[in-house]
Amino acid sequence: MSIGEITLLFFTVLMCIPTLASLTRFDQWWVRGFDFPRIQISFLIICVIVASIIFYDFEKLWQFIAVGLLGLSLLYQFKKIYPYTYISKKQVLKFKGSDPNATVSILVSNVLTPNKRSDKLISLVNDRKPDILLTLETDKRWEEELSELEEEYKYNVKIPKDNLYGMHLYSKLELKDIKVRYLVQDDIPSIHGYVILRSGKKVRLHCLHPMPPSPTESETSTNRDAELLMVGRDVDVEKDSILVVGDLNDVAWSRTTRLFQKLSGLMDPRIGRGFFNTFHSNYFLLRWPLDHVFHTKDFTLIEIARERNVGSDHFPMYIKLNYEPTAEVINEDTDEADDEEKEWAEEKIKSADPIRQKLDIIPLQNRLTT
Repeated sequence: MSIGEITLLFFTVLMCIPTLASLTRFDQWWVRGFDFPRIQISFLIICVIVASIIFYDFEKLWQFIAVGLLGLSLLYQFKKIYPYTYISKKQVLKFKGSDPNATVSILVSNVLTPNKRSDKLISLVNDRKPDILLTLETDKRWEEELSELEEEYKYNVKIPKDNLYGMHLYSKLELKDIKVRYLVQDDIPSIHGYVILRSGKKVRLHCLHPMPPSPTESETSTNRDAELLMVGRDVDVEKDSILVVGDLNDVAWSRTTRLFQKLSGLMDPRIGRGFFNTFHSNYFLLRWPLDHVFHTKDFTLIEIARERNVGSDHFPMYIKLNYEPTAEVINEDTDEADDEEKEWAEEKIKSADPIRQKLDIIPLQNRLTT
């Protein structure tokens, strides 16, 4: 075996590791980390396949096996990201009407606590004029710098924190029954309640920012997964119109987020429209979608966009939706979780030892200001 063959074989094994890791249910940070760069992994696999076709003479069985394994790995990776390509069928239909009373626009921005350019975010808010602004990683300094928005955004929920998990919600629309909850960890808040559309329609709102699996924050994905799956399990799409927004520290195509969708029955407007990679804003070749907006079937999409850089490591996400009850019939159905998936979700929730095991029995803390 030549040096060239050994080199190619090494890269073949290397490119199969992410797929093998993804097939497991281990939740160590370095295993779950392979969920994120599927676009980049797919590109690298293609490069190794092309190099193998050029270099190999295909006179040895192992060369066919090596290229075959690469092909299977590429198919697996592409299957995961395919729904978020333009060639996939759209899950949420485009709205073509013009009733302003039934619309809601949302801007979600992880600001990066040390970022000093609050003026960039304020400028974007003034340009986009969203009905709802959700900021993440906001501390007391950010709260003070964003206070000029409060004249227009009369309803707000302020949770300044210095641990990168501060959260501020600003709304032009009335907020009701707002509660700040700590679902899994006592220093990571989430916001839950209702937003009232101009038409008078009550829409349940959940704002999340769970901790990511990483060597510097959490050695496993257990707590992040538990928070997402707990919300997915406990929302009631038959009873409420629902919006779930935030930096979920998970990609749209991961096992956890897909299971969250199955459990909740919520829609992802990105399906069939693109990746909308929001992180990392400073590295063009290393980006994936971490910031999300999910909603019930009774909404249609007016606009969705990744916004300009505001000095953070995340790009903000903007979405505008229209409440349209008849859309429940015409929007694509989501897959339902099977018994094995539901059991796995329950195991995840229990293994995280969350503060409370069910969303609706957590002690409520109202920090709404008007």
